[in-house]
Amino acid sequence: MENVLVIGANTRPITCSLKNVGYNVYSVDYFGCQDLKNCVSDFRSLLTQKPFHSCGFFSQNFNSELLLEKAKGFFELADSILYSSGVSPLKIPNKKLIGNNHLYNVENKFKLYKHFLNKFEDVLKLPETYLVNDLQDAKEIADASEAEKFLIKPVKGSGGIGIQNLDMVDPIADIQGSILQEIIEGSDVSASVLSTGDEASTILTTQQLIGNNWLGQKQSYAYCGNIAPHMEEASKSSIYTNIKSFKEVAEEIILDLNLIGSNGVDMKIKDGNIYLIEVNPRFQGTFEVSEAALGINLAEAHIKACNGELIDIPDPYNFAVKMIIFAKKRSIVGNLNFDNVNDIPAPNVIIEEGEPVSTVLTSGNILEDTIYSAKKVVFDVYKNLKSV
Repeated sequence: MENVLVIGANTRPITCSLKNVGYNVYSVDYFGCQDLKNCVSDFRSLLTQKPFHSCGFFSQNFNSELLLEKAKGFFELADSILYSSGVSPLKIPNKKLIGNNHLYNVENKFKLYKHFLNKFEDVLKLPETYLVNDLQDAKEIADASEAEKFLIKPVKGSGGIGIQNLDMVDPIADIQGSILQEIIEGSDVSASVLSTGDEASTILTTQQLIGNNWLGQKQSYAYCGNIAPHMEEASKSSIYTNIKSFKEVAEEIILDLNLIGSNGVDMKIKDGNIYLIEVNPRFQGTFEVSEAALGINLAEAHIKACNGELIDIPDPYNFAVKMIIFAKKRSIVGNLNFDNVNDIPAPNVIIEEGEPVSTVLTSGNILEDTIYSAKKVVFDVYKNLKSV
């Protein structure tokens, strides 16, 4: 049996998928959720969850370098190593790494913009994007532009954390090294793409849940989950623009960047035009809805793609909904060990306001029923949180 190590901020979805196809799995992550433990032979976590103690704040306590330091103890045991968000692959033993190892031009959002500037001009547009050093610089650029609205985002990062509308940025905020980007008002589409490096296939498109207050997310652009498949895909039509489908453009982007395995492309569709927003060169938040909607094992599909084989991609046979729940107030956790709840914290730990509590995942053949089921579970989770 092959030993696989998974490293990332949250490894639970990947580790459980690997276990389901017979791998012996080790994990190093931040959260150390209760349901992770059922899928691994051994694990290390940065967060120690203790009853009646606070789990703290992810933004303050997460440390990718410490994560990799903890992983070193498993490097010799592992035959292969996979990673998810929160980890740079550059410090992972290259011979054991299954995934992309050259990410600078992708993770750096300004480098990505420069890479695609004047590329694929017949099918791909880019929002106006500038590297800025201070707020005055950003406002002067925005005032001189014909674009109506701009946002400020970190040059690196994921999940929409730290993105703000330009007119909402604190006047004394340090935004050095951030980017100023035009806001494109259009349809959000996210594509999950498998690639061997020589060929690529978009396996699913999804609608993202962004900045949902009713899920306790306080940041306007932060990721809260997905609905899959995207409605245009569900109606058996690709999302066609003036020239090509969104799926085809996503595949061209991934191949142009020489990416392998599972990758994500976030775009906006406006007036028949495709605007590239971001590329995620690793497992995405859509991992679980992709598996539930398509009936595939995405971790195994990723490994095969990295080894030069694309699996046959079935049409979606289910709708799948993922909702990440955040604490609306500082809360103590009750028993969350019930159906459709994942990333379960230990009983009686304290979750700080705005921090993630758990993840809800539902699936079904009627979209409205699937969304309703997810919202009902969200309601039940909140009933098991007590303000402190």
